[in-house]
Amino acid sequence: MAAETAVSLHQHTERVKAARPNHRGALRQTGTTLATTFKMAPTATAPNVVVPEAPKSGFKAALPKVHSESIIKPTKTVYGDWRDDFFRDGFVVLPNVLSAEKADYYRGKLLNWITGFNLGLDLEDESTWTAEHLPVSFKSMFLNYCAPHERFMWEARCEPGVMDPFAKLYGTDELLVSFDSFNIGLPRRKDLTFQPWPHCDQSPDRVGLACVQGILNLYNSGPQDGGLIVMKGSAPLFEEFFEQLPKEKRFSSPHVHSDFYLFNEEQVKWFEDRGCTQYKVEAKPGDLILWDSRTMHHAAFPMGNEIRTVIYTCFAPASQCSAEDLEKKQALFHRFEGTTHWPNCNMFGQGKAKKGGKRESTEVCPLERDEPIEKPIVTEQIKKLAGLVPY
Repeated sequence: MAAETAVSLHQHTERVKAARPNHRGALRQTGTTLATTFKMAPTATAPNVVVPEAPKSGFKAALPKVHSESIIKPTKTVYGDWRDDFFRDGFVVLPNVLSAEKADYYRGKLLNWITGFNLGLDLEDESTWTAEHLPVSFKSMFLNYCAPHERFMWEARCEPGVMDPFAKLYGTDELLVSFDSFNIGLPRRKDLTFQPWPHCDQSPDRVGLACVQGILNLYNSGPQDGGLIVMKGSAPLFEEFFEQLPKEKRFSSPHVHSDFYLFNEEQVKWFEDRGCTQYKVEAKPGDLILWDSRTMHHAAFPMGNEIRTVIYTCFAPASQCSAEDLEKKQALFHRFEGTTHWPNCNMFGQGKAKKGGKRESTEVCPLERDEPIEKPIVTEQIKKLAGLVPY
């Protein structure tokens, strides 16, 4: 596996701030450019952003077991909207896709979910922000306990302001959604050893953009509040980077699928030498962050006063899912099980949380569930997004 790395973030930052607009296509260009030095780690309901209805799909279904080519082939012309920023920088922040009231609703659902385990977690008492008071998670992502299928998760996925930008990028509204989960990051936790893991989520065998990832942001994410860090401008260099690597070094191992690559110190510098910069994405409640799966990214540990609350959202054209993967996706839905962020492939279930959070354990966490606390109301829209019925 590529070496794990550690990063020190200097106080000197370059901050670009703009007003929070409400008109269509306007972006908040707010974030923190990070001056970074890598060294080896000692251990290892109506939206305010309106997007026009997308045309019907012209994509053909991907064949089983074969990596499809790019599902987004942008033209060389200027779009004149946020897509220009997305394709240039590899990410974009779309402001106000949810109202403040809707964002607060979803944030409340997340926080009620985590305190509902009755393990002594007190959101007003930082001394309780430790593993013994929390259900099992992976990097503060709660992947088990049927969490990806809670009713509020499906409500969020079906928000027009969340779905429509994906439809605009893909050129189709016939979409599948991933059974991804959410992140609740308690700041300044002293029981964690945190280190960055700069990576991309696309196989070098894929040519062009194959997946758009998303975060529905539900908190005030400032410079110290934890959250997404991207290597700005790295996505357009994806093919060039892997072409200069020997074939035997183009994949990170072990990993359950090939759509993942962990970068080491030297490789991070390769991108920086070509003008890319590490950038802490800042966002407000109700903003949607989208990024290209080819973009190098990781996360900042929350050190401010905000509890990080985000929902991961990822959509892909339904035509890009093979019959084999569709069958797996349907089975995972009926088991209320989570998957990777890929909506159309890599159908690996997250399974049950293990006792003590130890993946190698054969004992299931006694707090595990066989169904969500509030099961989703399975509408016709949800059936299509989950791949249960065709478009």
